[in-house]
Amino acid sequence: MDEVKAQKKTGRWRVINFRLTTEEYDLLSGRWKQTTLKKLSAYVRQVLFGRKLTVKTRNVSADELVAELVLLKKELNAIGVNFNQAVHRLHTLDHAPQMQDWLRRWDADKVVLFKQLSAIYARMAVIESAWLQ
Repeated sequence: MDEVKAQKKTGRWRVINFRLTTEEYDLLSGRWKQTTLKKLSAYVRQVLFGRKLTVKTRNVSADELVAELVLLKKELNAIGVNFNQAVHRLHTLDHAPQMQDWLRRWDADKVVLFKQLSAIYARMAVIESAWLQ
């Protein structure tokens, strides 16, 4: 009964069995997993009949871009946290001398902030020019 259902569903009803060593199966399975095919039997048919296969490939430049963007995101997050802490501190001050002291420290932090932002923008420009080539 199952053979009849399978034949109606796929049009295939002949079964071929063969044995492989562990190394042969690992090689076959590894090559199959590099393709877009979901079933091993479909992969074997494609190879057996010489049909074209779509192989998954890694885009190294995209991987490098993603790694750079992750680092940039972390740096921007750290800058945002520092800014939020500075603003929170500003809201807690209640005396003019404390405010002036805070402003002096903020000016020094602002220089660091803008330097970091400039470095981020420069790195993003390098990535953009490399990506567009």
